[in-house]
Amino acid sequence: MEVIRASSRGRPAPQQCYSGVVWIDRDVIGLEPSHLRTFHAQFSPGARTAWHRCPYERILTVLHGVGRVRRRGGPVHEVRAGDTVVVAAGEWHWHGAAPNTPMAVVSAHETVPDAPGTDATGTDGTGTQWGEHVTDAEYRLPPLTSMIRQPDRDRDQVPQREACW
Repeated sequence: MEVIRASSRGRPAPQQCYSGVVWIDRDVIGLEPSHLRTFHAQFSPGARTAWHRCPYERILTVLHGVGRVRRRGGPVHEVRAGDTVVVAAGEWHWHGAAPNTPMAVVSAHETVPDAPGTDATGTDGTGTQWGEHVTDAEYRLPPLTSMIRQPDRDRDQVPQREACW
């Protein structure tokens, strides 16, 4: 067991991968032989990631605020504090804060063992492949909120994993 104390040493997110002001903190790598990695990110209003895809499933949990998520070819979805987004392995997507509200998330994902640092293909040390920045037109598409599964509404049914997009 290892206890990792909270830190106040966040770092600005790299501008080649993010638009707007984003701070990344608490980057934690699991104990060997795990390839689990988590981090905490804070997005200022309107800030967002560039398009990217991960070699393994990524789980995002919204800690506070309101955000937006989108997979390539799908609609924009609004997410709020307490919501969890499960992104399939290899799926191009982006996520960020709503236009007028900050958002904080915790991201959990596996990493590629011995992945190289960021290279010409846009792959970073986690195995994430970064693409182009999300345009303002893509970001400003009206978000959908009605398609997100609400498990409390269907308490008596066995919950099924259902893509919200």
